Amino acid sequence: MLSLQKKALKTDNWMGAIITFVIASLWIASLVGSFQIFVPNSSWIWLICSILIRTYLHTGLFILAHESMHGNLIPQNQRLNKIVGRLMLGIYGLLPYDRCLVNHINHHRYPSQSGDPDFHGDVANPIHWYCKFMSEYFPLRSLVTFITSMIVIIAILMIAFKVSLTNLILFWLLPLILSSLQLFFFGTYLPHRLIDNNLNFSPRLHSDRYSMLWSFLSCYNFGHYHWEHHAYPHVPWYKLPRAIRTQT
Repeated sequence: MLSLQKKALKTDNWMGAIITFVIASLWIASLVGSFQIFVPNSSWIWLICSILIRTYLHTGLFILAHESMHGNLIPQNQRLNKIVGRLMLGIYGLLPYDRCLVNHINHHRYPSQSGDPDFHGDVANPIHWYCKFMSEYFPLRSLVTFITSMIVIIAILMIAFKVSLTNLILFWLLPLILSSLQLFFFGTYLPHRLIDNNLNFSPRLHSDRYSMLWSFLSCYNFGHYHWEHHAYPHVPWYKLPRAIRTQT
């Protein structure tokens, strides 16, 4: 019995690494495949589906980096956990891991309060909130680095690999923008907006009761089970549904 428990624990410890490999592999394969699409001859339905799939996989890269910040990605090897997290965040949008880590620590320390870098009290205008959200992760220096690096990468892909600029915009840059909106709306705005006329900026975390499938598709369970994530930050995203079952 004990050996079976140890075996299960060992498998569980490597689940984060397995999921990382799957998401990263699908992201790379879909990116390379999307470069082969001849857009003028493709149907709008096919293009929209391709963009949405690319967006979802791109969001997955950030989720993996987020898991790394909590030590959940590869829990048995924290050095490797952080290395992979940096890599995922770099692929996602050339974001600085250390800055994002500090921001996220403060987000958990002061959720939905003035000390929360992800929070904005003006819920009447979510556009302002989104701009603040992005500025916290893309300060001027990071933004300049991102734009410069993307210009160089795009130039290399276009010149050396003959990739169409249209494909790069549709299947790389657009999914990045849509991914940031997905993370903001489902992972930040909906769970953390002030409700019930709460004027004290105190935490009002809650889980939006979506179906299990929608919870997975909307934001890898971080919309539906956001309160559970704050209550149990060391529970991996794919185990958050279990967290709510243990409370009931």
